Amino acid sequence: METCSFGDEIEERESKISHLAIDIGGSLIKLVYFSRDDKCSTGDQWINSSNEGGDVSSSESTCPILEGKLHFAKFETSKINECVEFIRSKKLHHSGGGAYKYTDLFKEELGVALDKEDEMNCLVAGANFLLKTVRHEAFTYLDNKKEFEPIDQNDLYPYLLVNIGSGVSMIKVDGDGKFERVSGTNVGGGTYWGLGKLLTKCKSFDELLELSHHGNNRVIDMLVGDIYGGLDYTKIGLSATAIASSFGKAINKDLEEYRPEDISRSLLRLISNNIGQISFLNALRYGIKRIFFGGFFIRGHPYTMDTIAVGVHFWSKGEAKAMFLRHEGFLGALGAFVSYGKSRSDDIIVHCLVERSLVCTPCRGAAVDTVDGNMDESETIECCVYPS
Repeated sequence: METCSFGDEIEERESKISHLAIDIGGSLIKLVYFSRDDKCSTGDQWINSSNEGGDVSSSESTCPILEGKLHFAKFETSKINECVEFIRSKKLHHSGGGAYKYTDLFKEELGVALDKEDEMNCLVAGANFLLKTVRHEAFTYLDNKKEFEPIDQNDLYPYLLVNIGSGVSMIKVDGDGKFERVSGTNVGGGTYWGLGKLLTKCKSFDELLELSHHGNNRVIDMLVGDIYGGLDYTKIGLSATAIASSFGKAINKDLEEYRPEDISRSLLRLISNNIGQISFLNALRYGIKRIFFGGFFIRGHPYTMDTIAVGVHFWSKGEAKAMFLRHEGFLGALGAFVSYGKSRSDDIIVHCLVERSLVCTPCRGAAVDTVDGNMDESETIECCVYPS
């Protein structure tokens, strides 16, 4: 994954976009960009910074440098030219140095050089930003029930961050800038997409995920009940519906005899179960009770979240908790955005960025903005930039 950011290089009269960060992964490109609020300018009003959602340590009345919104967008990496056109439409002009895989493309098409940021630093910075700053960000999903959970900033650490992209990284986070990648697995979102494409002929991840909505994994997976005559194996605590062998029934038929929907469902279950179990084992290893799952593999998909959450709940006997994030797929891009320019005194992002105290939450009618172009629905975060 490549995480990088553009500086404040916009002609203000042409565009309100002042900063943009980009996370180029193996499968998807994620963008986060900040648009200024026309109604607000430096020093034009005072805002109480002691709001419940902010992470501001300044005095109670602090003047915001800027107000505006954080926007989110994504593209398939294979369609990077569409991403370039999207950035061009935002009138981004140029930025300072850096070199990596797509440097030449951005330089030739936009006259832009990208400043590369460290991948793990960005993932952790993005997660910490969301958990400490954005209210109603983290939630649990169990038994088809979604519940937002408030985060006590005094009891946030340690936690396990499981980022599910093309592959999976598991990171023990002990504080701001204090983390260790403790494990991972090569069986992740890229596995689901790659195997799914070979087995179902789907053309996109979203198409494959949509198929799973209409599938039945029990047609393909061998269950405990299939082995024990429809009965539970109570002696070791396994129900008849527990999966004994993913794709275990496929030995009896050819591929064309199975529906693509059932294949997608079984494959999704296989990968989600695997990630959930490995995550729990790492949490157990370090005595961590709270696991946050991020990455675009999840995409708010109920079946995926339920499978992961049930696995963590089962193996931990209810002691560990699987938690999910509303902006799950943008951790790296957000981290690049909030980290950019910390060593540059001329950049606004050296200052503290917080969610506006009056922004609506999902319980009170969240403000949702759909980005024009090849984007799915993306929420915005109304925010203020305060002096540090």
